[in-house]
Amino acid sequence: MSAIATVVDGIITNQTSTTESTTSTQSGGSLDKDAFLQLLVTQMKYQDPLEPTSNTEYISQLATFSELEEMQNLGASMEMQRANNLVGEYVFVNTDNGYVEGMVDYVVYQGGKVYLSIEESLYNIDDLDTVADADYLLAVRLAESFTSELGELPDVSLLTKDNLEDVETLISVYDNMTSYQKGYISNDTLTLFKKYLEAYNLLNPSEEETEENDSVDGDSSGDTTVE
Repeated sequence: MSAIATVVDGIITNQTSTTESTTSTQSGGSLDKDAFLQLLVTQMKYQDPLEPTSNTEYISQLATFSELEEMQNLGASMEMQRANNLVGEYVFVNTDNGYVEGMVDYVVYQGGKVYLSIEESLYNIDDLDTVADADYLLAVRLAESFTSELGELPDVSLLTKDNLEDVETLISVYDNMTSYQKGYISNDTLTLFKKYLEAYNLLNPSEEETEENDSVDGDSSGDTTVE
């Protein structure tokens, strides 16, 4: 490795290697393509003419750099492929202002970085926190909403005809949920819901229910059955 030295009054001072001198200008950053080529040119320029670096060594360095560049390009390609696979997925992105969630509409590649477009705003893929299945997310939120609304009703023992409309709303929501979505409602919530169905049937019996006994699962007016 050649060295750069300053001669003052016949005395060599501030002797540093070419690599150290060039690398120090990177301010601790990674060695990119331009920096590597600059380093190589500097090395060739200041090499000892009495002991020049062999062509074999230069070729070896260029080969090493080529391999590094190919790995970087491969990494960028894989990152872009990963981002493309997120199009149409529901994601959560962690930002300085909290979490942003939504469907990924498309991805863009700018300045060597990949960005996800969510509701016409771009977010760095490095800030991606969670990828959620849309059906799962809907099921969980429906279950949470159902449980919350059920908790807003008065105690079962205090239920009156004035509350029948609220119970009917919950019955309608439950009947329109798929079996998959109902599966995310806790057993405690279902047990409580069954009690409200029984109270509802006593306060507002239908003609069919006066002729038939309720099933063990608990039928309300219509075909509502707590699974």
